[in-house]
Amino acid sequence: MTTGSRINRWQWLLAGLGLIVAALMLLLAMFPWGFLKGRVEAALSKEIGRPVTIADIDRVDTIGFTPTIAVRGVRVPQADWAGTGDFATLREARVTFSVWPLLTGSFRPRDVTLDGLRLVLVRDRDKRVNWGLPDKQDRSPGDGPDLAGLSVRDSVIVYRDAAQGRDATVAFAADPVHGVRATGTGHVREAAVRIGLRGPSVAQAHGRPWPFTAVIDGDALSMTAKGTMDRPLDTSAMTLDVTARANDLKLIDAVIEAGLFRTQPVSLSAHVTHADDVWTATAMRATIGRSDLTGSVKVAKADGRTKVTARVAFGQLDFADLSSDEAMAEGRAKEARIGPRLVPDTRIDISKIKRTDATMDFTVGRIVSRDGPSPIRAVRGHAVLDNRRLTISPLTMALKQGTITGSVRIDQRSGAANPMLTVALRLRDGSVTAMGGGGGDFTGNVDASARLTGRGETIRAAIGRSTGTLGFVARDGMLPARIAAALGFDAGRALLTDSEDHAGLRCVIVGVTMRGGRGRVDPFVIDTTQSQLRGTGQVVFPDERIAVTLTGAPKRDSVLRLPGSATLSGTLQQPNLVIPPVVKSVGNIFKAIGRAITGKQGPTASDANCGALAGRVLG
Repeated sequence: MTTGSRINRWQWLLAGLGLIVAALMLLLAMFPWGFLKGRVEAALSKEIGRPVTIADIDRVDTIGFTPTIAVRGVRVPQADWAGTGDFATLREARVTFSVWPLLTGSFRPRDVTLDGLRLVLVRDRDKRVNWGLPDKQDRSPGDGPDLAGLSVRDSVIVYRDAAQGRDATVAFAADPVHGVRATGTGHVREAAVRIGLRGPSVAQAHGRPWPFTAVIDGDALSMTAKGTMDRPLDTSAMTLDVTARANDLKLIDAVIEAGLFRTQPVSLSAHVTHADDVWTATAMRATIGRSDLTGSVKVAKADGRTKVTARVAFGQLDFADLSSDEAMAEGRAKEARIGPRLVPDTRIDISKIKRTDATMDFTVGRIVSRDGPSPIRAVRGHAVLDNRRLTISPLTMALKQGTITGSVRIDQRSGAANPMLTVALRLRDGSVTAMGGGGGDFTGNVDASARLTGRGETIRAAIGRSTGTLGFVARDGMLPARIAAALGFDAGRALLTDSEDHAGLRCVIVGVTMRGGRGRVDPFVIDTTQSQLRGTGQVVFPDERIAVTLTGAPKRDSVLRLPGSATLSGTLQQPNLVIPPVVKSVGNIFKAIGRAITGKQGPTASDANCGALAGRVLG
């Protein structure tokens, strides 16, 4: 074969390939997209899990690599569990797109026109949704829409959410002149709200950040977000400033779904960014009732879990602000029924926090209380939530005098109905006066400890089933001499001692060993320079009932010593000292007088080993 013939063959081959490519290009440029209607219906039906029907798909233009397709009469049935009617209906959509991304399996519309769209979005109490969107955790900001134009007419979105008690009916519209806008009404936990969204034309913002304003407004709840999205209607990458006001923090939580709780009226502001599936809120400022706070929060998704990192600083905190009026009314009604309690009835059940882990540093500069001065002045701590185990350690509470340190853990990892509460706290360098005891007539340095573990849905219930130890020590103080004499059952000296006289308080030692919420009191010693009082008995939780028998003795010969014992009863909040009638009877008094005359008044007490007893109860 000659060289010339070989060249001719290659020329014919290249020409043939060129003709094939040209034919394919022409076919692609003139492709009748309506031919794919059946395949599109089948693919959408498989993806959504319900039969999707399309009346017609038609190519509007004639030729080109950026075709415009008209899709008419789209219907998607509603999910069986979500109610009757249709999930979505669409009168007509016109979509302009480039064919080249299709060659790599990607569909990227450039211009979209929607006419007569109606969507009914439903979420039930178990947070099941009817729109069946794929998990967003693998979505990157670049996967969002990148529209060069958007027009929407006569379109409505209906939303019903049983999980958060939300509903809305919103009319959505967009055009090149008036931009993007949505208006509607709805409810958030029965609070009526008006809903609005506004932004410029998608065409005007193409290739630049898209500014927007979103508003939820009502008497009980108002929220405004102003910011920019990297691309129009792409919430995966945006920056915004948020302000909110609500009668209750739970109303705001019904919108943002952060697992917050009911409170007094709240107002807040923050600078928020969303990028790479991470939400970050900085410059946070909030007031809740008369409490105020600042801080920052970062929320990220990783391995199917939500990771929260936060720093919160309260300038002033009233714990009552972290409860609603209804909850406080219920607490007052319960207290009226059962009487006041020292241990709070705060809920600690964290079983519903299944996929959230968190780390938070918190400080409280000043604690106030509507019920009077609080013994706790300031608080700081580090909290870690790890797979339904919340650990607060270290925890430090500053008192007017003294400091409480230690840790608190709430563990519900086992899937038990009620969490396990573990408390390990120690008070050092406190004082009787600072804790509200005696107003200066009764003084002493105070140390205390609590090491308890119990299971319950509230702190009170958990302590009511707890096992561990409680210890209280007061030392090196003073008390009125009359009271010191009375502790030794020296009735004569208690009556005759001058009211201005004082005795030394060597120590008060109380130890309680808990088993299943029942505490055995041992030791119970009040040791003064004049007398000693000892007690035996028990404290029963959660009722906090006291039943302690008291016997006393003077440290020297008494003036008039009464034989017998007294009983300490009532509750920790309302103790009651009961002296049996036999102790106060005329006959018993004459016996005491006779013993005083004969000098046979019984043995006197010696000094207690305060150091050893304190070490025993404090551990």
